[in-house]
Amino acid sequence: MTSFMTTVNARRNQFRSRPGKGGSSSHQLRQYAEATLGGGSLRKVVKLPEGEDENEWLAVNMVDFYNQINLLYGAITEFCSPQSCPEMKATDEFEYLWQDNETYKRPTKMAAPAYIEQLMSWVQSSIDNEAVLPSRIGVPFPKSFPSLVRQIFKRMYRVYAHIYCHHYPVIRELGLEPHLNTSFKQYVLFIDEHSLANGKDYWGPLGDLVDSMLRSD
Repeated sequence: MTSFMTTVNARRNQFRSRPGKGGSSSHQLRQYAEATLGGGSLRKVVKLPEGEDENEWLAVNMVDFYNQINLLYGAITEFCSPQSCPEMKATDEFEYLWQDNETYKRPTKMAAPAYIEQLMSWVQSSIDNEAVLPSRIGVPFPKSFPSLVRQIFKRMYRVYAHIYCHHYPVIRELGLEPHLNTSFKQYVLFIDEHSLANGKDYWGPLGDLVDSMLRSD
């Protein structure tokens, strides 16, 4: 049986265009969504396949969602600028500050495009780091991997939240509403299935939408 890590390595070279640097077209997004999201119950899609390693499954899906988010944001990049989105927000109630304990050691206010650029670069560096995501079969994941995955999923959620709260009309105009909704529902179900959320305010501005998605599948 082919290892999940083979899938991870194949996906490492997919859709690497940086947010804010041209992005990906809505046509590419439709192609990718049709190929990966498909039909049927998304609850079944997110479950750990029998006999497979949980860390490998987390790794595969982390890369997969990274690609999906990259494509979704890439499709609306021209509508998200430092002028239109001077802060990384999801409604006026929730603002996200960037901190990576390296270049930005303290929570730092950024325009949404800059924040998302930092976020996606940070996730990419984890994907490319052999000590974090080993490419060789049989090499164990670090003990800190589950904790890192939780942090990555929490931060990538903020891109969904920003798109929903500040760019949804553009998503609808481009005809990408079904792809955004399906991608986000799969994201929500994956986090729920693998207990990656912590705290009652985890979903913040999209709490009602998340509740409806969890009830509907």
